[in-house]
Amino acid sequence: MLSEDLIRRLGWGMKLRFNMIEAPFLKSLGGVFRIIGRLECGRTQQEVSEELGIAQSVISRLWQRFQDDGNVSRCYSTGRPRVTTPNEDRYLAVTAKRNRRSTASDLSRQLSLATGTTVSRQTVYRRLGHIGLYARRPVRCVPLTATHCRLRLAWSREHALWTPQQWS
Repeated sequence: MLSEDLIRRLGWGMKLRFNMIEAPFLKSLGGVFRIIGRLECGRTQQEVSEELGIAQSVISRLWQRFQDDGNVSRCYSTGRPRVTTPNEDRYLAVTAKRNRRSTASDLSRQLSLATGTTVSRQTVYRRLGHIGLYARRPVRCVPLTATHCRLRLAWSREHALWTPQQWS
């Protein structure tokens, strides 16, 4: 790894090839914004390239990315593209938190109706797992009636003062 100081000392006219990973001062956004700032001040890409000792193609790529969307951060895009957007992920999370007893299949159906994006039950399960919501299989239990509650309370009051010998 070459330091910024060493890059400056190597000379102005040398064609050094650096990408974002090799140039440590470019890893931070400060280094990138120094490049963008110099270009915005009216300097040419070649001047900035020679001054910082970075290949002109890197400067050009950063400038083009900044002009396209105002962002210079790198997007890593390995693997298959995600089916859901971050907004749809948030929608799933909010819906799941509002209705705790809904299943992943129910949430998949609701998302499809709301946004038109069709996702599988497994995808919903994974998205909710990323934010810490697990087990979208609600347990179905028999609700207690008023009679059940009254009988349970009477039993517990009757047995409240029992000794360990009475329990055995």
